[in-house]
Amino acid sequence: MQPDLPPAVAAARALVADLVVQGVRDVVLAPGSRSAPLAYALAEAASVFPRFRLHVRVDERAAGFLALGLSKGAEPLERGAGPGAGTKITLPRPVAVVTTSGTAVANLHPAVLEAHHTGVPLLLLTADRPHELRGTGASQTTDQVGIFGSAVRFAADVPAPSGRDGEVRDLLGTAGRALAAALGLRDRNPGPVHLNLAYREPLQPAGVLDGAGDGARRVWPEPSRRTVVQPSAPGPGADPALYGDPARTLVVAGDGAGPQARALAEAQGWPLLAEPSSGACGGPNGVQAYRAVLGVEELVADVEHVVVLGRPTLSRPVQRLLGRQGVTVTVVTPGGAPWPDAARNAEVVVDRLAERWFVAPSDRAASRPFLARWQAASRAADRVLRALTGDDATPAPPSGAAAGAPGALPAGAVLADVPHAALAVARAVAAAAGPDDVLVVGSSNPVRDLDLVLGLDAAPSAPAPAVLANRGLAGIDGLVSTAYGVALGGVRGRTRALLGDLTFLHDAGGLLRGPHEPTADLQLVVVNDDGGSIFATLEHGTLAASSGAGREVFERVFGTPHGADLAALCAGYGVRHRRVHDLTGLRAALADPGRGVEVVEVRVPRADRLAESRQVAARVVDAVRGALGSA
Repeated sequence: MQPDLPPAVAAARALVADLVVQGVRDVVLAPGSRSAPLAYALAEAASVFPRFRLHVRVDERAAGFLALGLSKGAEPLERGAGPGAGTKITLPRPVAVVTTSGTAVANLHPAVLEAHHTGVPLLLLTADRPHELRGTGASQTTDQVGIFGSAVRFAADVPAPSGRDGEVRDLLGTAGRALAAALGLRDRNPGPVHLNLAYREPLQPAGVLDGAGDGARRVWPEPSRRTVVQPSAPGPGADPALYGDPARTLVVAGDGAGPQARALAEAQGWPLLAEPSSGACGGPNGVQAYRAVLGVEELVADVEHVVVLGRPTLSRPVQRLLGRQGVTVTVVTPGGAPWPDAARNAEVVVDRLAERWFVAPSDRAASRPFLARWQAASRAADRVLRALTGDDATPAPPSGAAAGAPGALPAGAVLADVPHAALAVARAVAAAAGPDDVLVVGSSNPVRDLDLVLGLDAAPSAPAPAVLANRGLAGIDGLVSTAYGVALGGVRGRTRALLGDLTFLHDAGGLLRGPHEPTADLQLVVVNDDGGSIFATLEHGTLAASSGAGREVFERVFGTPHGADLAALCAGYGVRHRRVHDLTGLRAALADPGRGVEVVEVRVPRADRLAESRQVAARVVDAVRGALGSA
């Protein structure tokens, strides 16, 4: 954001400059007051960029159809099918149309419908009042959000600029997604898109307006680095390259990444950070407890390139890595769906990788030291988690005090009274999964606990158990029913679910089955800490720990203890219930689940969840640093 300009004007200038760089050659403007920041920016752009043309019409309906005609008659764009690829794809030329708020926006609708049905890429930039004026009776203010309904390929309601750090980056990221949708880069289905842009006064530049020539050129903003969205290729000839230094590359496998993420990492000799539901866990390159390992700055500082497959949602440390300055991010995700880039830092987006990336190169010597450091970090983290979660902890090496710190959990310890009990439960459930079994894991802490301990009891070459999760919106609703559906879906082995108590209670109705409905073999392991322990590991837990009054507030509005009797609830639904108290009982229940539906309840403590979370992270960091220092 330029400090000498009002936020609305600076944001509008940055947006217009970026659109020109992305290939927009024509913009049609209908005059109005709320759209003034864009009008000033467009007038300057017309004098700065030789190939840019501004068209002004007083009627928004005519402006929309003029933009439609400009796109139909324009010289097409050409984009490469992938970085370094010779294949070119011809795309229609996008044209933008700008209006003020109110009925001006509605007058675009006829042209939008025509563009929708004929696949013409129109970029609708509609100015709007800021959110505090909506619904107040302010002049020329109506509900413009979603006004074009299903006739647009993409729509976003952009908040009024305020001058905050990162604001322009976020705006251009949204505009980039809109342009990609308008051009059909992801799904080969071009059409109109809508950015509803709120602006707060002042709406005009301060002082004398810059004119044409060198003066205007000096003050014009430099476009920020943009995500390059590669068009989906029509045939097998496309061969997108991967940007960045292959010797310092990580693979991040989010939900649904599939086995190709692991195959890529192992073929190229890259470390793999895989979420439980990625379908890519395990193998010699998988990094145990990667969320905690990412706390070792001297390790992370070596990363120069990250390849993302699937949709990573679990970890703030991973998102910080993906947003890190100096780290190049390549996103590989199938065409048609939005690409995952919550950090707004992706350099390039491709819909697939060529087969050559899954074949080991002839010389991987350059990447071996990098991979070796991450593998050493993974082994150190593995020792810490073993020591904290089971009775089979590996002995501590003499120099690794943290890795062998006291705290191994005896099998007979009552889980309701010991630290790290929830982690031990997750480990036991993961270890019980057979090659044909499916594990459904709930949101909040269960999936994060599983993320730390998955693979502790598996051989490096063994396939990881199949793990499913509802990570689309990561809610706690419907997990019992989801697991029931998975169990009815033809799983060859046993279906288990690892759920928190609130997740279980939220969908307890999923246990209800009518007498004429088919039953399933389903074991639900409920980790009952009498409330929402996930909040203790977030900022709310830190605030609660600072004062007694804060603790009371936390317990009521975040912790939400319930005291529910799960045994009685299960009895009411006619479902077997078993409460276990220690690891021995849990392992016995997992080994002998019986037929039909069964709920296994394990009570664990919640009061010290924040301290335990910090302790795990600190011990892993110390162990990794010790391992790297002795390597």
